Amino acid sequence: MHRTRYLTPPGRASRPRPAAPALVAVAHGSRDPRASHTVAALLERVRELRPGLEVRLGHIELNAPLLPDALHALGAGEAVLVPLLLGRGHHVKHDIPACVADAPALRARVAGALGPHPLLVETLHDRLTEAGWHPSDRGNRDSAVVLAAAGSRDPESAADTRRTARLLGERLGGVPVVPAYASAASPTVPAAVRALAARGHRRIAVASYFTAPGRFASAAAAHAPWIAAAPLGAHPAMARLVLHRYDQARAAGAAVYDIPMNTRFPASA
Repeated sequence: MHRTRYLTPPGRASRPRPAAPALVAVAHGSRDPRASHTVAALLERVRELRPGLEVRLGHIELNAPLLPDALHALGAGEAVLVPLLLGRGHHVKHDIPACVADAPALRARVAGALGPHPLLVETLHDRLTEAGWHPSDRGNRDSAVVLAAAGSRDPESAADTRRTARLLGERLGGVPVVPAYASAASPTVPAAVRALAARGHRRIAVASYFTAPGRFASAAAAHAPWIAAAPLGAHPAMARLVLHRYDQARAAGAAVYDIPMNTRFPASA
């Protein structure tokens, strides 16, 4: 006997699935045109990983669209703001929430900063490898790394950078990784290089802990006595991390830093 199969209960119209909140990536902004191209490439990777998700961009300064304008364009919609920033500094804690507060019609959540996270360490490792880091450098007493970051007066931002340095050191098999800063904090990149050289390290690499190229990233690379890695950029792991922070914020409604302090990485490098 033929039986009718209903995709929805009889007499009840199917309801369209509500659209996911827009993802608004928040970049710092830079006068270096390479930064805008890099961020655009990163967001294209995000769109490829999550087809159908509305992905927009807002800048804290220097570039259009500025974040207030990007939020205003969303009107009374719903959004998750994902900072393309690497630690819990002033922009994440104050500037971005202030922009959300000035857009009262928008239902918005702010995700946590991108770092620290193992996906950042994966990206840093790959960028170093691209620059010339070799598996033979693993455990080599001559080798060391300076993790060059922008810097912040916020102690939590510095703590996040130090944590990433520790995780990268583990990923590199115990090679010393020293965090250093382009501004607002110490040591500077040249000072960190000199300190490592004084300890007998002759192969000192600079890992670029910057989302995109810019003045600070270029200045840090110029102090590398051996190799200098490219900024994090549009690496596939970065796109996955942006979506991970987006999903976290949707689920929790708050900034979340989810990497356990005792995280360990595989022995291979």
